[in-house]
Amino acid sequence: MTDTATGKKTAEGTSSRNSTGTLVTTKDDGLVTKQGTTSIADVVVQKIAGLATREVSGVHDVGGGAARAFGAIRDRIPGASASVGQGVSVEVGEKQAAVDLQIVVEYGVSIADLARSVRRNVITAIEQMTGLEVVEVNINVNDVYIPGDDDEEPASDRVK
Repeated sequence: MTDTATGKKTAEGTSSRNSTGTLVTTKDDGLVTKQGTTSIADVVVQKIAGLATREVSGVHDVGGGAARAFGAIRDRIPGASASVGQGVSVEVGEKQAAVDLQIVVEYGVSIADLARSVRRNVITAIEQMTGLEVVEVNINVNDVYIPGDDDEEPASDRVK
């Protein structure tokens, strides 16, 4: 902000007086400035949230059942890459973002503690990288991963 007595500009923004003499402050938050506007695409925030979620110990996977099934198929296709935004939906405005996550937790992990850690990590990553204010992170726990459940082939009485 510009100090009206000294005329100096600080990191908070710029202050000036309008035609009536009222002090008006313009905040430069990094995304909307006098020099222009920075727009951040939803997919950017979606990828950041997906990666930040996967970093937290206790998160086995991200995405609902159908998303994980398509991901498993995609992983088997040579040259196809996994989607880091799988299981993440976002709404991005000019200065704020909201995130919805679908996760699978590992058995034995406290879901309440895990949700706090995921929420903290996602908010920190998005705010540091984009400058957007994260107003909410909603977490939907879809499943619990139990080691060994998906390692076994289903028994079949069919002729091979």
